[in-house]
This record gives sequence, C-alpha cells and structure tokens, in this order.
Amino acid sequence: MASAKINIPPRIQPEKFQDPELTSTGARRASVELVALQTLWFNTGTLCNLACANCYIDSSPTNDSLVYLQLNEVRTFLDEISTAKHLTTEIGFTGGEPFINPDLMDMLMLCLRRGFAVLVLTNATKPMMKCRDQLSAIQALFPRALRVRVSLDHFSQEQHQIERGAHSWEPAIKGLRWLCTNGFQVDIAGRMRWSETESAMRAGYKSLFRKYGLNIDANNHTRLVLFPEMDSSREVPEITESCWGKLGISPTQTMCATSRMVIKRRGGGIPKVVPCTLLAGDPKFELGDSLMEAKQRVTLNHPHCSRFCVLGGASCSTHQRIQ
Repeated sequence: MASAKINIPPRIQPEKFQDPELTSTGARRASVELVALQTLWFNTGTLCNLACANCYIDSSPTNDSLVYLQLNEVRTFLDEISTAKHLTTEIGFTGGEPFINPDLMDMLMLCLRRGFAVLVLTNATKPMMKCRDQLSAIQALFPRALRVRVSLDHFSQEQHQIERGAHSWEPAIKGLRWLCTNGFQVDIAGRMRWSETESAMRAGYKSLFRKYGLNIDANNHTRLVLFPEMDSSREVPEITESCWGKLGISPTQTMCATSRMVIKRRGGGIPKVVPCTLLAGDPKFELGDSLMEAKQRVTLNHPHCSRFCVLGGASCSTHQRIQ
C-alpha cells in the first residue's frame, strides 16, 4: 500500500496565543466556564515505552517531566469529588503509557469500587500485556465499567509505524486482539494526520477489524475516535468571543466545560489540576491544587484549544457534549 500524504500546514505566527485575554488582533479571547465536572483525568506520568514522532505531551522512555501519580493522590481527589458532590461519573487515565505506572491497577480498582466508569488510554503493547492477569480479574469483577481505548494511529502497519516507530504494529495488534477476545470494552483512537477523508479512514479501519475478527464498529464515533492532528507549532486561528456565534458552537461543547486533569510535575511536590488532557506541559495552565480551585474560567490560549476542541470538535472523554 502506498504511503498516504501528510498534511503539514505553515508555521504559526509568533504573535498568536500570547495574551490570555486578547488575541493577536486585540479581540477578546474566547473562554469557557466549568459547567459540570463529568470527567476527571489522571495523567499517570509521561514515561512511555514508545517514542512517537508527534506526541502532544512529548512522552518517551526517558521523559519523566510528569512523574508517577500515586494511589493515595488519586484517592484524595476522589474524596474531594464525593465531599463536594461533583457530578463526576467518569475517571480517565492517560500518560505516557499508563500501564507503566506501578500503582495503575490499584488505581483502577479504587475508582471502580467507588462506582465510576473508568477509561484507560493505552498503546496496548508490552506494558499492558504484563498486566493481563490483573486486568482479567478486574474485568470479571466490573465487566461493563472498564473501557480501554487503544491508540492505533492508522489502519495500515506502514502509517502506524511512521508515528509509533518500527516494530510497534504487531505488539499493538496482539494486545488489541487479546482485549477483544477476552470481552473488554474496547475503543480505538486514530489520527487524521494523513490526507484521507474521514469516510476513507473509517472504511480502512472497518476492513482491519474484519480481518482480525474484532467486534468494533468503525462507524461508531465513540468506538473509533479519529482525532485531529495536534502540532502547536503549526498555523491555526485563534478563537475569539465572537467565534461561538459564527461557528454555531457553544462553549459548553468544549472539553474544559466538563473535564479537568490531575498531573504531578517532577520537583513540583504535590499534584496540580489543569483544564484538560491537552495542556499538561505548560505551567501557566495550572488551575490549582484542588478541584475547588480548578473551577475557574479557562481562556482558550493555546493552539490545541483551537485545532482540537473548537475547530476539530474533538473530546477525549466518552461523555456526550452538553448542548
């Protein structure tokens, strides 16, 4: 199969995304209020067994700028959800590769025992497979509450390995088949990195799922999520207050209206809360040490806010957007 062409937009204008309240043209920057904390994410750390060509959080086998979260730290935030009576129903785990974190399995059990639906993002390779006995035990106890989203960037081995590196395809397929064979709730995350239409991408994944006998509906936008490609160095419009009306979009449809994420920086001491899964790298997006402090308004002062959330209409959560 011939390699698909990659779209590379021009580099972003340096004056953009500088002022948290004003765009480069002097217009009021769009902002979002937290409507309801439906999903709380935990970043388990930036360490990963793979080094992708374009990882939005720069995860790799050597990057531990976000260190491992620990079980007691997750428990503290779950306690706050209970005490403050947040409407949180979903807990998400991302990384890095979450299955590298030695506390992950205990974290999953803690969240599931407290009645949350749990979503884990993984590359489904060796770190996950090392945990398969524990995962099977969790699956037996909570057969519908744990969902695993596997990163499979393209339906072809060649394109997937352009992003994930040589020899990354077969381990991912092995892990994916193991999950599906053993009855896990499995979703796929692909990338719109290549110059292919969404319909062509879904058709390609449909053929792949059929080939391996995977019970995944390629036309279901929750089961197969196709994310916009994120590159903060590339040109994208800034979102102003007037854009909501022009685009026919409500601020409540963005991730930061219903989500927050907990991170822990190396040398930072205690965990911090950031608006979403996309903005962990820059300390200026830290909202505080607690969910209460993190209820504050978020200005859309990052290229990912524009490309992924507003213009891309994407969300890392499985929740339906509030209209």
